[in-house]
Amino acid sequence: MCRLYGFCATEPTKVECTLVHAQNALMAQSRSDLKGVSHAHGWGVVTYDNAAPHAERQAWAAYRGEHFQRAASRVYADLVIAHVRRATVGAPDMHNTHPFVHGRWSFAHNGTAPHFGRLKERFLNHIAPPLRGEIKGETDSEHLFYYLLSLMDAAPQKALTAIVKEGVETVASWVAAIDVEAKPGLNVMMTDGEKMVGVRWGRSLYHVERDGVYDCEICGFPHIRHDPDHDYRAVVVASEPLTHEVWIEIPDRSLWSVEGRSGAISITPI
Repeated sequence: MCRLYGFCATEPTKVECTLVHAQNALMAQSRSDLKGVSHAHGWGVVTYDNAAPHAERQAWAAYRGEHFQRAASRVYADLVIAHVRRATVGAPDMHNTHPFVHGRWSFAHNGTAPHFGRLKERFLNHIAPPLRGEIKGETDSEHLFYYLLSLMDAAPQKALTAIVKEGVETVASWVAAIDVEAKPGLNVMMTDGEKMVGVRWGRSLYHVERDGVYDCEICGFPHIRHDPDHDYRAVVVASEPLTHEVWIEIPDRSLWSVEGRSGAISITPI
């Protein structure tokens, strides 16, 4: 298990309050989520600058020391992926810490592909050789990321939503072929800094849409330098509700996307 956070907005926004100070902030979840489970085996935050991802990651708990809080305080972006890890496959190690980054792409995963020891060779056989050599860690998550990138390279005209849907469904079928009773956890988020696409499959996931500029319930200030000539919208997707806002559960086995930083989410069943 892990905890995910994805943020897309029409304008650069500070996200420190939801990552650090909210009643169920991601940093709080690293110590204990709503079920009392800790996610203390690493953390990562990815933002984008001129279409290039900038990642900060550590292989220790987000609640330990000030490193996560400092990283969160520096974020002023219109697209963010953050993750706190509870290790299931692969030791607590920098190479196993999410989000994973390759080129302009970033990826984070919550869950486990059961029987990964038996599935690993199948993953590798379906990952393009140039990408296979880029795998640095031991996790099912990193292998899934490079598998999705391989699908993308093989069909460059195919939409990211279709690639992610195909990849997740295929991995679920591989698991079922080994153990029909297994319950894969395949909650994923993937972005190139322009669009964000993900799946809820077997783990919890919620979203909230923010329409217009308002004062933060935590610090009492707005989090943007708003351009009055444009409407402000934002979407937050997270494993658990973070704030007192009305969060909406994304149905299990759903594909979701936020295109072009529109501030609107689209959800379709798989």
